[in-house]
Amino acid sequence: MKGFRNLIVWQKSHILTLDIYEITSQFPEEEKFGITNQLRRASVSIPNNIAEGSGRKSSKEFAQFLSISLGSTNEVEYLIELSKDLGFIELKRAEALFELIGEIQSMLYVLINKKS
Repeated sequence: MKGFRNLIVWQKSHILTLDIYEITSQFPEEEKFGITNQLRRASVSIPNNIAEGSGRKSSKEFAQFLSISLGSTNEVEYLIELSKDLGFIELKRAEALFELIGEIQSMLYVLINKKS
């Protein structure tokens, strides 16, 4: 049985989440319940919804969870942009994250279209 761990999009989104946790551990303490929390929750939502959706009975249900993951990539992308502009993330690191998010978004689009 193929599980969600075998999906490259899940693997990449898990790496993104680990990166976000590492980066946000350096954010200012006063952001602990602000951007740090929101960015972590949004990033976790991406692989979490892929995993949950992969266990659903129908392709249509799976596609709905993939769509939620896609929405979370947009949220993470904005929060990284905001964090960069606030000086919490260096430009080079933000650009690498944007590239990874773009890869994840492309994979999600393809999967959603296959499952819909």
